Amino acid sequence: MMVIMTMMVSVFLMLVSDFAIAASLVGALCHDKVNFNCYTVKRNDSWKTLFPDSEKRDLVMRLNRMNTSLYRGIKIAVPKNLDTANSMDFAPLPKTISPPGEKIIYVSINPDILAWGAYNARGILQAWGPASGGRGWCPDIHHGCHTVIGKFAVYQKEGAGCVSRKFPVGRGGAPMPYCMFFHGGFALHGSYEVPGYNASHGCVRLFVPDAKWLNLEFVGDENVPVIISNSTLSNKL
Repeated sequence: MMVIMTMMVSVFLMLVSDFAIAASLVGALCHDKVNFNCYTVKRNDSWKTLFPDSEKRDLVMRLNRMNTSLYRGIKIAVPKNLDTANSMDFAPLPKTISPPGEKIIYVSINPDILAWGAYNARGILQAWGPASGGRGWCPDIHHGCHTVIGKFAVYQKEGAGCVSRKFPVGRGGAPMPYCMFFHGGFALHGSYEVPGYNASHGCVRLFVPDAKWLNLEFVGDENVPVIISNSTLSNKL
């Protein structure tokens, strides 16, 4: 009984820590009262009711790094210029880097960034989006589940029907649409559970449309380099 209670407390503390990390990212934006409004979600609010226009809704979701359902009391940052803004205005990664000579996918799982960026060979940012890496400790597998850090390359990809062979534990079948494996069982893949903090078993979760674009339009048949970092990105790699 004591072991179970200890495990429950540990899980609770991890959840509190995750929510605190998410709140800190949004809090930094909310602190910028010149450019953002900070909205506290009310009962029965949803992304669609708050932002009926799909493009505006997508922008706010990207800004807050989450596509999960809203719940009462959570705070979200909303650009004051929402009517005229586009997602590239809020890219958390440099618009240009030193030309890599080939296109690359850069992913920062730093809690203050939580984003991917697609750069062309000249080092110009083509697109970006939210990312969620490994949460660090996963109770269901009883050990760490950090995302690997380093430079890799996409070596295998699948389409909309890609699923996990390992999770849920003992069954497999968790959706991983448009998966792009870059190191062992680690993949970039689409998910409807990008919560604004690192929450996966080690893969990098992306918004599903982002994973689809990367998979079909950016990666193609090439072994595109994937750089996974836990820091911010300078203009040099």
